Amino acid sequence: MTLAEKILARASGYDRVSPEQIVIARVDLAMSHENADLVRKSFLEIGVGRVWDPSKIVIIFDHRVPAESEKTATTHQAIREFVAAQGIEHFYDVGRGGICHQVLPENGHVRPGMLIVGTDSHTTTHGAFGAFATGIGATEMAGVWTEGTLWFKVPSTLRIEVEGELRPWISAKDLILHLIGRLGAAGADYRAVEFDGPAIRRMSVASRMVLTNLAMEMGAKVAFTPVDEILLDYLRPRVPEKLATIAPDADARYERVIRMDAGEDLAEPVIACPHSVDRVKPLSAVGEVPVHQAVLGSCTNGRLEDLEVAARVVAGRSIHPRTRLIVIPASQQVYREAMRLGYLETLVAAGAIINPPGCGPCVGVHQGILAAGETCVSSTNRNFVGRMGSKDSFVYLASPAVVAASAIAGKLAHPEAIVKEAEPCLTEV
Repeated sequence: MTLAEKILARASGYDRVSPEQIVIARVDLAMSHENADLVRKSFLEIGVGRVWDPSKIVIIFDHRVPAESEKTATTHQAIREFVAAQGIEHFYDVGRGGICHQVLPENGHVRPGMLIVGTDSHTTTHGAFGAFATGIGATEMAGVWTEGTLWFKVPSTLRIEVEGELRPWISAKDLILHLIGRLGAAGADYRAVEFDGPAIRRMSVASRMVLTNLAMEMGAKVAFTPVDEILLDYLRPRVPEKLATIAPDADARYERVIRMDAGEDLAEPVIACPHSVDRVKPLSAVGEVPVHQAVLGSCTNGRLEDLEVAARVVAGRSIHPRTRLIVIPASQQVYREAMRLGYLETLVAAGAIINPPGCGPCVGVHQGILAAGETCVSSTNRNFVGRMGSKDSFVYLASPAVVAASAIAGKLAHPEAIVKEAEPCLTEV
């Protein structure tokens, strides 16, 4: 069986399952952010009184933090009261967590082989930890809170094997944008995706999370990277119990196997152009594009390695006068470590502003939304019309290095145009 089939078989009590089969599976972890208020309302309508297992529910404030309106403040208040009344153990309030997909693994909530559901589409991120993790709606989550189970159609699996080595200034973000451009926004619709191969296995856990996060943007139901020593070394200090490993069987059947060479197929950074994530072009093909705002952060690229590369690009330089650089660490833990290592100091000295950990401008609600006619280059995950504010604004998606370089240049720019190769890293991480 594939990874998706193995996990769904275990969770539903079968020896094996096959694509298209419908199963009722036991959920290991249920996550919500502020939309927990919608779940709460549906749950109360069901009328059972108590959630199925308060130790398996995690609620994290991240989309609108701190509250930007009285309406949001009232929503936060209602969720806090519900959490207290239900005895939900794992609640991350403002200033105590960060973006949900960073907080879960940082705090040991995710382990290989788990079945995780979240009321957020980018819950696929947790496939980087060997979990079958997928987004669901608020009414579905109310059912999970009630019974702890949910039905699934077993997905078929695409396997993507990546050979070779990424070139300088090419990152996991470039790799996954390239694949989305190649396969299309519906290229993995309701499929599981397994990323593997030498280039993937050399990646950090943070980079693997970029792949599984953005797999959703080509329609994936779930996505996985390998469960190996790199991952287990990350998890061991965070997870008290013994960790299981999981891998697809050697004779697993795939709908399709896609092979690529990271060095040959990615000669330069790529950009997803407005207004679709699959409208991907090589950076050199985009032309002269002035940039009014650059955003570094989100559940896709707000981790320590992202802040490090951005700090390396801007060190000793100034943000272009027409451009504002907004930096959003993915969590309080990332924020504190980036302060300790000097990354935030370097970014602020260049003219960046540091937002609190959260989603903010990525979902177009506050802390950096765009006016009509403005252009943004962002390390976030979506660039739909109106995604970051005005429907007459333009969002280009790029790697953290390109975002930082563009903030310095005041236009879309390759990092090598800003940084000489001889310049050292600020700090080895």
